Amino acid sequence: MNGESQDAARWYDDAAGPVVRPYAMTRGRTRGGTDDLDLIAVVVLQSSAQDPDGSASAEAADRTLSPEHLDIVDRCREEPQSVAELATGLDLPVGVVRVFIGDLIDADLVRISRPVPPADLPDEEILREVITGLRAL
Repeated sequence: MNGESQDAARWYDDAAGPVVRPYAMTRGRTRGGTDDLDLIAVVVLQSSAQDPDGSASAEAADRTLSPEHLDIVDRCREEPQSVAELATGLDLPVGVVRVFIGDLIDADLVRISRPVPPADLPDEEILREVITGLRAL
């Protein structure tokens, strides 16, 4: 091994800093309280997780929650976000974020809202007929 490649390997290790494996962050869990969290599921902050002035309540500051849990609560306070958005914003694997969201659901701090599937939306023609009927009134 020449000196240049050895320096590059050492530089990478030093620059990486402490690395926390995903299984350590989730305490070895691979699934949260709910298994049906897909990437487009929207995480909404429960009203119980906010004080009337919009700040985090004592529940959200619970010491049993990790900093990542609190980051998810903070991001959802600003606006509801999808699981994919949270994973990207927190720079965490989706599986880890799903476990954290499951914990927050169990703690009644967030809830999941699912977008309406396109097949369940009303037909555009029906909506046009309703609008035409309302205008005729």
